[in-house]
Amino acid sequence: NDQHMGMCAEHCAKEYGFSRKDQDEYAILSYQRAQEAAKNGHYQHEIVPVTVPPARKGGEATVVKEDEEPAAIKMEKLPKLRPAFDRSENGTVTAANASSLNDGAAALLLMREKDAAAAGITPLARIRGFADAAQKPIDFTTTPSLAVPLALENAGLEASDIDYYEINEAFSVVALANMKRLGLDASKVNVFGGAVALGHPIGMSGARIICTLYSVLKEKDAKFGCASVCNGGGGASAIVIERL
Repeated sequence: NDQHMGMCAEHCAKEYGFSRKDQDEYAILSYQRAQEAAKNGHYQHEIVPVTVPPARKGGEATVVKEDEEPAAIKMEKLPKLRPAFDRSENGTVTAANASSLNDGAAALLLMREKDAAAAGITPLARIRGFADAAQKPIDFTTTPSLAVPLALENAGLEASDIDYYEINEAFSVVALANMKRLGLDASKVNVFGGAVALGHPIGMSGARIICTLYSVLKEKDAKFGCASVCNGGGGASAIVIERL
């Protein structure tokens, strides 16, 4: 549509009636949840420490073993930021209530159950179903609400069977709009924080939200979870997993 995805987020906010205040409050919640999850060590088994060589000869190497993004926010400044896309007085999407720009990498191991047993590997979860959906590019923000029911159908499950959800927070309004369309309980969505607080590294966010969804299921001693992520072409993907 020859426009930035942020303008699509503005379109979504207007269509579903989400104000700047709504989006800022959601962003603050995402950061608070991520900070609390980090404090309680819920991300530790998801993160592989990375050793960064010293910049100068004789210096000390730096070991990165935690995500620095959740602690980088200054909550009191969030409501004062200018809109990032629609610069008029009607703009509601800012750099803080959208996902931050981050680098990242992720890896997941997928195999058949019999191969895992033969290799002596204990699986963490089973894929119960997955699905893709698409609509007009300007409406990509709400496409997860189309993909999720399809994934549930493929999994042979009802929405009431799902204990927790991950909806990738490309923008705060993405989570808000899809929760509204799907009728989800906000206390069961992105409970360890989302991309607004953790970042949205293109190409790894799908793997990251599945890892975090598993962490939530494990911590909460729950069984079924559903993760979904939208894309800028108007599409979205969703997956349902069962913790083993």
